[in-house]
Amino acid sequence: MPEYVNWLRHASPYINAHRDCTFVVMLPGDGVEHSNFGNIVHDLVLLHSLGVRLVLVHGSRPQIEARLEARGLTPHYHHGMRITDAATLECVIDAVGQLRIAIEARLSMDMASSPMQGSRLRVASGNLVTARPIGVLEGVDYHHTGEVRRVDRKGINRLLDERSIVLLSPLGYSPTGEIFNLACEDVATRAAIDLGADKLLLFGAEEGLIDEHGRLVRELRPQQVPAHLQRLGSNYQAELLDAAAEACRGGVARSHIVSYAEDGALLTELFTRDGGGTLVAQEQFEVVREAAIEDVGGLLDLISPLEEQGILVRRSREVLEREIEQFSVVEREGMIIACAALYQIADSDAGELACLAVNPEYRHGGRGDELLERIEDRARAQGLKTLFVLTTRTAHWFRERGFAPSSVERLPSARASLYNYQRNSKIFEKAL
Repeated sequence: MPEYVNWLRHASPYINAHRDCTFVVMLPGDGVEHSNFGNIVHDLVLLHSLGVRLVLVHGSRPQIEARLEARGLTPHYHHGMRITDAATLECVIDAVGQLRIAIEARLSMDMASSPMQGSRLRVASGNLVTARPIGVLEGVDYHHTGEVRRVDRKGINRLLDERSIVLLSPLGYSPTGEIFNLACEDVATRAAIDLGADKLLLFGAEEGLIDEHGRLVRELRPQQVPAHLQRLGSNYQAELLDAAAEACRGGVARSHIVSYAEDGALLTELFTRDGGGTLVAQEQFEVVREAAIEDVGGLLDLISPLEEQGILVRRSREVLEREIEQFSVVEREGMIIACAALYQIADSDAGELACLAVNPEYRHGGRGDELLERIEDRARAQGLKTLFVLTTRTAHWFRERGFAPSSVERLPSARASLYNYQRNSKIFEKAL
C-alpha cells in the first residue's frame, strides 16, 4: 500500500497536466495481434477516464499479409511501400474492416471485475481522412496506395468534445469516392499535426529507440534524429522515429515511442518523471537555469533532507525567498533536482559557491558539473577572480575539479568573520 500511495502522489501532477489534452495514439497491426493488446486497451480506457481526448490510429500490415497469403497473392513493395492493386485492395478492406470492428468491440467491453467495468465508452469512426493517390514514382504505379491529403479537424474535435474516442483506420477516401490504402504512421502523424495534438504516442516492438550499444535513448531533439535514421537504415524503428520527428516539426510538442509488448509501458511513459520509452520533443526535457521565487518550495524539498543530515547549512523559507536570485537550478519535468548558489563576498573580488545539492535519484549524471560550470560562468560575469567553497563531505569532489585546499586566513574578512568553527568545514578555492 505505501508504494501505491507514493506512486499515485507522484503521478498526480501528470494527471492534472494531461486532463483535456489531445493525444493521438498509433498502434500497428502487430500490436493489435500481441498478447498485451488487452492491457493496452485497459490503459487507453484509463486515460479516457482521466479526461484525455483520445484519437486511436490502428495499423493492419500483418493482417493484410495473412489475407494475401490465404488468397495465394504475392505482396509487392517498392522502397518499402506496398503496391496496392485491385486484388490487394480487397484484402486491405477486409483486414481493416475486421480490425476496426474488433477494436471497437474491445473498447465496448463492460465486464465486472475488470478495468473496463463501468467505462461506457463511445467509439466514433468514419470518413474522417481524405486521401490522394501516390501515383507513379520511378515508373512504378502504386495503384490504390495513397497518402493523407487532409484530416477532418472540425469533425474529429466535435467527436472529442462529445467525449468519444475517435478511431482512425489506415484507409482514406478521395472526393471522387476512391479508396486508398494508407500507412498508419502517416495517418497518425498528420492527425496529430492537423489537430494540434499535445502528444503523439507511437507503439513499436522495442521499448523505444535503441542506440548502437543496445541502450535506450530516452530523449531526442528533432534535429538529432537524422543521424539516428542514417544509422538505423530501413527498419520499423526508423519509421517510428521519423514519424515522431515529423510530428514535432509540424508543431506537436512531444512525441513518444513506447513498446506494445511491455505491460504498462504507456502509463510509465506518461505518468512517471523519467518515462519508459523515447521522447522526441522541441523543448528541453531537463534545463539548467536561474532560480525564481516559484522554485522556493522545490528547493526546500531538495535541500531539507541534506540539512537534516548536517551536510548543508540550514536555510529557512524566508532566507531562500530573500536569496533566491543567488541560486541556479536543474529542472526536470517541473521538478527541481539540483541546485547551487553563488554569493559575492563583500569588499572583495571573490565569491562563495554554496548549497550545491543533487537529488539522490539523479546523481552520477553530471548535473553537479553542469551547475559548477554555471556558477563559475556567473562568477566571471560578475568580475570575480576567486571562488571559495566550504564543505564537510565532498572535499574530494571539489579537489578533482580544480579546487585547492585553503584556510580561514585566505577567506576575505567579511566571510572569515562568519566561519563556523563548530562545523569545521574544509575550505577550498579556485582561481577563475
